[in-house]
Amino acid sequence: MFKRPGSTTSVSTTPVERVTSVIGPGINWVGDLSGSGGIRIEGTFEGKVALRGLLVVGETGRVTCENVVANTIIVAGAVRGNITAEKLEIRSTGRVWGDVKVVALATEEGSFLRGQIQMEDTIDLTRYGLAPTPLLNVDSPAPEIDGAPADKDGQDKTQ
Repeated sequence: MFKRPGSTTSVSTTPVERVTSVIGPGINWVGDLSGSGGIRIEGTFEGKVALRGLLVVGETGRVTCENVVANTIIVAGAVRGNITAEKLEIRSTGRVWGDVKVVALATEEGSFLRGQIQMEDTIDLTRYGLAPTPLLNVDSPAPEIDGAPADKDGQDKTQ
């Protein structure tokens, strides 16, 4: 009612807290992982990780990165590199060599961490390489489908 025309409203896009992709055992990946979603690594990964969501390094997983950035990280395998996350859990089989900057940290008996731990009240993950959450313009006109204008539900108005 009191909105300005064309104003943008941030629609909450909560991070994905489930695994949607897997790098399986026996897979060696060199490159970058970025975007939104949950990923489980059971193979070997070397490169850059910046995820809006969940990263699970399984028991057979080996990750080597300068800095691993994700909302939630669970380590049951090995990570060589610094970790920046809102939540980090190191399982009993997990091994981490690197500095950790987190809001919440949980470790199981038998887990290993060699590095410094920095606990924060909040962490702006965009400062560490994570792309900002896009703003959706909820007041913009609906898209056209095959040249025909569409209503708010995406239905063709010409029928």
